Amino acid sequence: MILGTLDKKFLCNLSVVLCFAAASALPAQESHVGTLTGHAASGKKEYRRYCVGCHGQDGDGLGENAQWIDPKPRDFTAAVFKCRSTPTGTLPTDDDLEHSIHRGFVTTNMPSWLPLTGQTRADLVAYIKTFSPRWSQGHGAPIDVPAETPATVESMLRGRALFQKMECWKCHGPAGHGDGPSASTLTDSKDNPIRPYNFATGTRFKCGETNQDLYRVFMTGLDGTPMPSFADNLKPVEAWDLVHFLRTLQPAKTPEALAWKTWVKSHPTLAPIGPEAQ
Repeated sequence: MILGTLDKKFLCNLSVVLCFAAASALPAQESHVGTLTGHAASGKKEYRRYCVGCHGQDGDGLGENAQWIDPKPRDFTAAVFKCRSTPTGTLPTDDDLEHSIHRGFVTTNMPSWLPLTGQTRADLVAYIKTFSPRWSQGHGAPIDVPAETPATVESMLRGRALFQKMECWKCHGPAGHGDGPSASTLTDSKDNPIRPYNFATGTRFKCGETNQDLYRVFMTGLDGTPMPSFADNLKPVEAWDLVHFLRTLQPAKTPEALAWKTWVKSHPTLAPIGPEAQ
């Protein structure tokens, strides 16, 4: 078939458009974690070695081990992440993803991958970002974490009052054991049952172990779960008050827990948390 001049121009222009569209659809190929640059090509090999069994070949959380895992592995194709330093509804930073790989998730089957080198973790972050076109939007800007207020008993009492007022106990339970009246009804964004965090589990939280980590959870929320962001509902000082109170619910000998136990001994008539206090 002999093509006319107009046909050739049309095909040429079409080729340019298709090439541009293909280039635009390419997933992010790099990550930037601290001073390291991660590469998806290298991360693909490591992903198939360490991650594919749970998260699946296509990153959809349907690996061969997923059927036995609760909570379910993260679906990277949805690009919805719980632990972030960025506002709700936005993507995490590369450092956020690396921290998740580095730290692991307490009370889940996701272990800490600290034995891997920093470069390997950065490469894995780059490859994880290839599973969703959402990454072409870029990540959100990390929220500001102001200086922590003093962890006084007065702060803990204010945090306790907020725990009651904001009905945190309905999910987390009056003692923070994850056994509130709404706990059994909760599901995540994929309709899988999800349990509220049990603060009696240990020293760590879902997204870290420092007071700053817990503050971020309040202000960013855990996307894909019933835990919302309280950035529009809590003043920074109130968020710190909640942080200080929740530390008293842990079995660890934190400064907050020690100060609280000493105070409670001389105040045995403290009003209960829960429906009785309403």
